[in-house]
Amino acid sequence: MQKFFGAILALMVLVSCKEKQELVQQLEPAEPVQKPIVKRFGFNLEEFNVVYDTIQKGETFGELMLKNKVDYPKIIHIAEEYKDTFDIRRIDRKPYVLLKSKDTSESAQVFIYQNDKINYTVFDFRDSTANAYKGRRKVNSVEREVGGVIENNLSETLDNLGVDYNVTIDLSEIYAWTIDFFRLEKGDKFKVIYDEHFINDSVYAGRGPIKAALFEHKGRPIFAFPYVTDSLKNILDYYDQEANNLRSTFLRAPIKFGYRLSSRYNLKRRIAYYGYKVRPHKGTDYAAPIGTPIIATADGTVTESTRRGGNGKYVKIRHNGTYSTQYLHMKKQKVKRGEFVRQGDVIGWVGMTGNTGGPHVCYRFWKNGRQVDPLREKLPAAEPIADSLRTDYLAHIDPLKTQLDCIEYILLPKETEDLLDSELEENQLTLNP
Repeated sequence: MQKFFGAILALMVLVSCKEKQELVQQLEPAEPVQKPIVKRFGFNLEEFNVVYDTIQKGETFGELMLKNKVDYPKIIHIAEEYKDTFDIRRIDRKPYVLLKSKDTSESAQVFIYQNDKINYTVFDFRDSTANAYKGRRKVNSVEREVGGVIENNLSETLDNLGVDYNVTIDLSEIYAWTIDFFRLEKGDKFKVIYDEHFINDSVYAGRGPIKAALFEHKGRPIFAFPYVTDSLKNILDYYDQEANNLRSTFLRAPIKFGYRLSSRYNLKRRIAYYGYKVRPHKGTDYAAPIGTPIIATADGTVTESTRRGGNGKYVKIRHNGTYSTQYLHMKKQKVKRGEFVRQGDVIGWVGMTGNTGGPHVCYRFWKNGRQVDPLREKLPAAEPIADSLRTDYLAHIDPLKTQLDCIEYILLPKETEDLLDSELEENQLTLNP
């Protein structure tokens, strides 16, 4: 019995000690919680009064800095010393962060101009002489695979799949020489592999270049793989599964997007205005809003950039001893006679100069000194991969082809298909966003 009471007593003492210990712990002062240091662009924001804003229309760098109490000599120093880093005369309407001092003056200590979501430029005014440098936010890349079936047009299909519109542009440029995106068919398919960039794993910051693609047009599969053929010049092109270059010597049209083929090359065209007499049309008209950029369809030298009669303002380019092109009715030219232009360079803007009933560019195409229909010409293709690189290229694309094969096509919900069917215009599938 004594042992029993002894055990009970020991248990009571143990519980009492535990309660006392918990009471003591409750009475002890808690350790202060460390407030996390908030850092952005490499600065501790707790040390400043922080202002987030956007450059306003007409606002200049100098005016903004003077308004925030930056000494004029520092502004001049920035303008002269760092003009190669940042041209303050070309400041755009972009977001910025201003770090001000916490004293009564609240003068600007640091100005951070956000060039885009990833890149930024820092102007530090804290020293006697200001300095500037470029920075880049930490970005994580996630590879994404997408497969889809065309119901209306490429842009709309990719948009419904939640794909960045710039991927649409990239695909259209890669296949610009092999696929007419104005004549896509319902049921055409595509697969694409590319990277998506994120800041802090959550803020979308754009996409990377296309790593591999497959476009099945009218039942014909066309692969596309990027490959650098000249490491010294860093020349990169896209090639198909047989190492053929997807690029042609000429683009199909002098406008990238947002145009309509309004009039084709026609030597027997009759016009009511002229009493239905035959008035040959030796150009191909692409209707587009005034100000739409016009691009050179191939490399070449500008032989004419002037204004003349019914042609209005125009540019003519000699590409080689065989081919020349001309671009009529411009609002304004961007190039001058004697300039060398690369394929895809902007050479002017759509207008209505000369004899024209609406904004468009009349595209004319010469072969051996005679105007021909560019849409019926079999245009020369770019050079395929050299034999010396062929083995390496085929080994390079083999795992990419396997990866593309494993991507499944995503079909839109039936209700979406019905809606798109009602809006489908026969054989007029556009890339317009």
